[in-house]
Amino acid sequence: MLGYIIAGVAVILVLYGISAYNGFVTLRNRVRNAWAQIDVQLKNRADLIPNLVETVKGYASHEKDTFDQVVKARSGVLNANTPEESMEANDMLSQALNRLMVVVEAYPELKANTNFLSLQNDLRDIEDKIRYSRQFYNDTVLKFNTRIQTFPNNLVAGIFGFSEEVFFRADEGDREAPRVQF
Repeated sequence: MLGYIIAGVAVILVLYGISAYNGFVTLRNRVRNAWAQIDVQLKNRADLIPNLVETVKGYASHEKDTFDQVVKARSGVLNANTPEESMEANDMLSQALNRLMVVVEAYPELKANTNFLSLQNDLRDIEDKIRYSRQFYNDTVLKFNTRIQTFPNNLVAGIFGFSEEVFFRADEGDREAPRVQF
C-alpha cells in the first residue's frame, strides 16, 4: 500500500514537472514573439526614416548634424542583435527623431508639404504600434518572470535553466514629453 502511495506521489510530481516545464516554454516563446513584434515595428520605423530625412533635407539642408544623428541612430537599430541592444538603439533613435521634429518647426512650408504630412502620419501610426507592442511585451515578460519567481515553479525553472527576461524600459530622456507642435 505504501508503495502505491509513493508511486502516486512520484507520478503527480513528474506530471507537475512536465506541466511546469511546458508552461515555461510557452511563456518564453510568447516573450520572444512579443519582442519580434516590437522588432517589426522598429524596422518599419527605420524604413520610413530615410524618406522623412530626405524630405526635411530639401528644406533644411544646413541641419547636417541632426540628419547625421538620425541616420547613425537608425543604423544602430538595424544592427542591434539582442533585445537589450535594440532597446538602447531605439532610445537613441527616438531622441534623434525628436531633434529632427524640432528642426521641422522652423520651416512652416515643410509642415504644409503633403509628402511630409503623409510621412508624419505614417510615423505617428508606427509610433503608436511601437507603444502598444512595448506594453504587450512587458505584460508578457511580467507573466513569465512572475511564474519563474513563484514557488514551486522556481524550483522547476532553476532545474531547467529558465531565467528572467528584461523589461523594455524608457530612457530617462523619454520620460519627458518633447515640446513639438505641428
